[in-house]
Amino acid sequence: MNTDRAPNWLPKPLIPFFTLSYPVAPPAEPDSFPDSNYYSTGALDACLIVTAIAIMAVLRDATRLFIMEPFARWKLGRDLRLEKQKAAARANGNAKANGHANGNGHAVQANGHAVSKQEAKKMHRSVIRFAEQGWSVVYYLAQWCFGLYIYQHVPTDVLNPITVWPDYPHIPLAGPIKFYYLLETAFYLHQILVINAEARRKDHWQMMTHHVITVVLMIGSYFYNYTRIGCLIMILMDWCDWIFPLAKMLRYLGMSTACDAAFVVFLLSWLVTRHILFLLAIKATWEAWDILPRQWDPPRGHYMTAKVYFGFVSMLVMLQIIQLVWFGMICRVAYRVVTGQGAQDTRSDDEDDDEDDPKKND
Repeated sequence: MNTDRAPNWLPKPLIPFFTLSYPVAPPAEPDSFPDSNYYSTGALDACLIVTAIAIMAVLRDATRLFIMEPFARWKLGRDLRLEKQKAAARANGNAKANGHANGNGHAVQANGHAVSKQEAKKMHRSVIRFAEQGWSVVYYLAQWCFGLYIYQHVPTDVLNPITVWPDYPHIPLAGPIKFYYLLETAFYLHQILVINAEARRKDHWQMMTHHVITVVLMIGSYFYNYTRIGCLIMILMDWCDWIFPLAKMLRYLGMSTACDAAFVVFLLSWLVTRHILFLLAIKATWEAWDILPRQWDPPRGHYMTAKVYFGFVSMLVMLQIIQLVWFGMICRVAYRVVTGQGAQDTRSDDEDDDEDDPKKND
């Protein structure tokens, strides 16, 4: 428990929920974050994860309700009004739709502001989905920037990832690395709760499997001191995860050209980070078996046994398989873009299609 660095007003039972636990003396010659406080790991770290999950839940709802939904409602409402004004102007033969009868004898409301029930329902659905994706953009972009900060202060090379393994185990942990790891773990645990609370998508079980494997890998690598490879993989994973929801947000706003452009960037980024660089990380982890001491010595932080090592590699391979399945879906969307049909997430918007197709509603 970090009682020495906790605020005096904080009750002792709450200290592990708001501070990093297990402070220790820094190493004699740290190779990263020389001016940081250093920490070991332990069960009390779960307390900070609980706090982070609660804060993320509040921030997600606050971002959705007070920023994303009002903006989307304003943007879509404005675009719909402008579209109706132009339609009214064309119908009335007047550049300014002013409420005169149109050619069919139907009255057009002043400024073309009449909104049908179907239009209102569609706009509401787009507002909700825009807001849901907004939190993903905010979190993943912020967390990727945090991960980039970690990467720049740790002696590793994404193009030569074998550099994460020499001098294993890398203990104790610098404060920023420990906080980064706990924050990422909290986010994926929070995501497991979210995807089970929301309407299920086609790839619900793939997503669940991905998140569960990710959480197991993060917790295992955290306590077995595989944190250097863990930080590298997380920064690779987080990069794409803000571009795709951004593309979907643009789609919900009706900005199809910008959506297609964002999707192309996402496709290329996914190929590079989730397959090329991720496979390099798996290859480096496989090769690490030949350079690391194979021993189980918890007091010294050594957890390199055949069972632990090959279990870790196997789960990395499982993640790659799931990502290959998703890449197949991404390529199908890319085909739609190339053929002029526009980018559309084949995984998550089935309910929209059902509601928009009258034949399916009969």
